[in-house]
Order: sequence, then structure tokens, then C-alpha cells
Amino acid sequence: MAEISSTDNTKARVIPGSFISSFIMVTFLFSLWGFANDITNPMVAAFKNILLISNFESALVQFAFYGGYCVMAIPAALFIKRFTYKSGILVGLTLYATGCLLFIPSGWTMQFWTFLLSYFVMTCGLSFLETSANPYILARGPEATGMFVASRFILARLDKTTEDGRRALQETAPEQFSQIQQSDLGVIIGPYTILGVVVFLALIIFAITKLPKAKGEDDNKLNIGATLGRLFRNAKYLEGVVAQAFYVGAQIMCWTFIIHYGVNELGLEKATAQNYNIIAMVVFVSSRFICTFLLKFFSPGGLLMTLAIGGFLLIGGTIFIGGMTGLYCLMGVSACMSLMFPTIYGIALKGLGDDAKLGAAGLIMAIGGGCLMPPLQGAIIDMDAFNFGSMVLSSTRASFVLPLICFVVIAVFGFRTSKVHGHSY
Repeated sequence: MAEISSTDNTKARVIPGSFISSFIMVTFLFSLWGFANDITNPMVAAFKNILLISNFESALVQFAFYGGYCVMAIPAALFIKRFTYKSGILVGLTLYATGCLLFIPSGWTMQFWTFLLSYFVMTCGLSFLETSANPYILARGPEATGMFVASRFILARLDKTTEDGRRALQETAPEQFSQIQQSDLGVIIGPYTILGVVVFLALIIFAITKLPKAKGEDDNKLNIGATLGRLFRNAKYLEGVVAQAFYVGAQIMCWTFIIHYGVNELGLEKATAQNYNIIAMVVFVSSRFICTFLLKFFSPGGLLMTLAIGGFLLIGGTIFIGGMTGLYCLMGVSACMSLMFPTIYGIALKGLGDDAKLGAAGLIMAIGGGCLMPPLQGAIIDMDAFNFGSMVLSSTRASFVLPLICFVVIAVFGFRTSKVHGHSY
């Protein structure tokens, strides 16, 4: 374990030895919710083809998934404040495992709303986990896998019958159509069932393991009114919550509808289009190291504004250039998004003190931006092409005007952080 020198010439561990096991256990939770996020984005396209629903309806997968974050973030924070981080983790794992295992009866019913309920229960659990694990890890020491599974083990294994072919079978051979549906839903259910079992095992391990209490955990007084009053009077924090909602909306739209772009604009198979999404995730992860390095030379607000402008220009290329170039632009947006979430998070919480505990829940709630915007983009994709006289834009390309707007909002927040709120960051 690495060591650092303290001012009194003694050695202080980065992670105290007594906390190593709990640190590893809680850090493992990060992979659980990252996997759930990555495996869910491609399911929008999958459900559309399997159940023969509209783009708007299939995008309700994201409405249900990110709606759980939005609804449960504040209650989760209050629960954890009243009880303990471990209690929050146990509730989160229970809801997470339950949501995953609900996919089994959802497959039996073959009703879309039951799958949406499963996603919602899952992310109510994820909201508890993120609200518990993030501050717990921070208090312990001194102050792209999911997408691969979706591509290789879900999308690639779905029946290759096109949507038009399925509609024809629905009319002429309903039994064959039903068999295809059941087979495809079984392919989707499998990974979620395995995930549910893994989460349930994690629940058992956490239940029987004693986690050391974090600093300040004994203070279980809520003081909601006073805390909310201070947060609502903090312009930088409120603007950060708004910017975070628009960022998450932009991220989910770009990663969800890159498959639709590949299929509708380039005629790619869904699994092939998902491969470009995987590359975009590699770009996202790689660029985070680069952007972190750039923070040595830029202020957080200035870098955020620069990245947002880059995202705006690249989305413009997707809309107005189209073709493979448009797809490459859409993949390149991930480089600009790579550091946005933690940067906005850090700017908004800076200087809040104890109010940061409830403030962090507000930023988790802002993930709800991912539940509202994808259905709106899906509704635009369902429309006819847009004729502007000298230019005709397909509804798929035109739909990316929504993430375009999101990057404008983020750029404004970055600018205001540097020029208006700079003294407080």
C-alpha cells in the first residue's frame, strides 16, 4: 500500500489498513451500477424491434431507468442520514437484485410495462447505492464492459428478422412471430437474471460483514429545512444541478441513439452499430485521462465550457454532414463528455460543507435528465423528414438538436463558473 509523509515525519496510509476490506467491497459497487447503465442503453433499439413499438415508446426504457434515480435520490439521502451508509447499501442491493429478477416474470407476461417496472425498481436501488457509496468512499481516507455484453451476448443473438418482416409475420404467421418474440426476450432476460444473482450474493456478503462507520455518520439529525434553504439560495449549486441534468440527457441520447443513427442512416445491423458505441466508450474513458491532465492548465469552468463547445460542434457535424462522417462526429462527442459529470459535480458541491450530503443527492436526482430527453428524441425520430427548402434532414439526424441544446446549457454554466462564480470555486 502506497504511503505519504505527513508533516510530523510519520507515515500515513492513503487508505487506513483497517478500512482496506471495506474500501474494496464498496468500490466493487461502482462496477455494478456502471454495468447496469451500459447494458441498458442498447435495449432501447432491441425492445423496439422485438415488441414492434415506436421510437418514443422504446425510449421509455430510459424514462423508467433514470426515473428511478430522480424519484429515489432525495429519499435515499434522508434514509442514509437517519440510519447508516451500510443500511443504505443493503436497501440498494435488495432493490437492485429485485429489479433484475423481475425480468423473469416480465418475460412471461411479454408486456412492455412490466419491463419498465423492472428497470424502475433496479434504479431505485442504484440511487441508494450511489448515494451511499460515493460519500462513504470519500469519508474513508484523508480528505465499457456492459456495452460489450449488450453487443456480443444480446444484440448479436437476437433474431435477424427486420421490423418490416416481423410486422408481416404478425399478420400472416402470428405463432411464428410469437416464437421469435419469446426467443428474443429470453436473450434479454438472461444477462439481467445473472446480474440479479450476482447482486443478491453481494447483498449476503454485505449483510454479514461489519463496515466501519464513516466520519460524521453518528450525526443522524436531518435538519432538512435549513439545509434546503441554504441550497436554494446558492445560485452556483442550483445552476450545477440544471447543468448536470442537461449533461446526463446529452450523454444518454448520444449513447442510446448512436445505434439508430447507424441503422437508419447507414443501414448497419444493430450489433454492428453497437460496436461503434463501444468505440465511443473507449474514447470516453481514454479522454478522461487527457482532460484531467488539461485541468492543470484550465480552470474547471473554463475547461467545461471548452468541452461543451466541442460537443456542440461535433453534434453539428452529425446533424448537417451525416454519413460516416456524422457517425465519427457522434463518436467523438464522447471525448468532450468524458470529464463533464465529475467537473459539474465538483463545481456545484465546492464550499457547501455539511450541506454537501443533501446537495449530492440533488445532483444524483439530476440524473433524471436522462429519463425525460431520450423519449423526446425518440418522438422526433418517429416523425417524417424535415424539409428546409435547400436542405432535407432525416428525422434521425434532426433529432440530435436536443443534445445540441444540452451542450449550450453546459457551456453557459462553464462560462458563468469562470466569470460569475469564479470567486467561490
